[in-house]
Amino acid sequence: MQSQRKIKFYIGLIVLSTLLGAVGQMLFKYSFDSSYVITFLLLGILCYGLATVVYFFVLGRFHLSWVYSFNGLTYIFAILLAHFVLLEQIPPLRWAGIIIILAGVVLVGLS
Repeated sequence: MQSQRKIKFYIGLIVLSTLLGAVGQMLFKYSFDSSYVITFLLLGILCYGLATVVYFFVLGRFHLSWVYSFNGLTYIFAILLAHFVLLEQIPPLRWAGIIIILAGVVLVGLS
């Protein structure tokens, strides 16, 4: 039972890491469309740095092939942030790609 709780905790950390990476990318993009270039650029670097620290922490406890597969979530988070925060239009084929990536992450996560 404790092992399952640990795995869920580490999956949560991996998801946090990928989300921070996607937020960092969005902040990089936003920094070039804003008058606060340096502020958003530094926030993006901070998010990327935190994502990397969390990723390394989890990587030290699990197999690379399992942890790395969750990086696909970064694509999903980046597209969702682009759509809902930056108001970018997402074509239907890209939404289909999101579903396929999510299915792949789930399958690898279950293995």
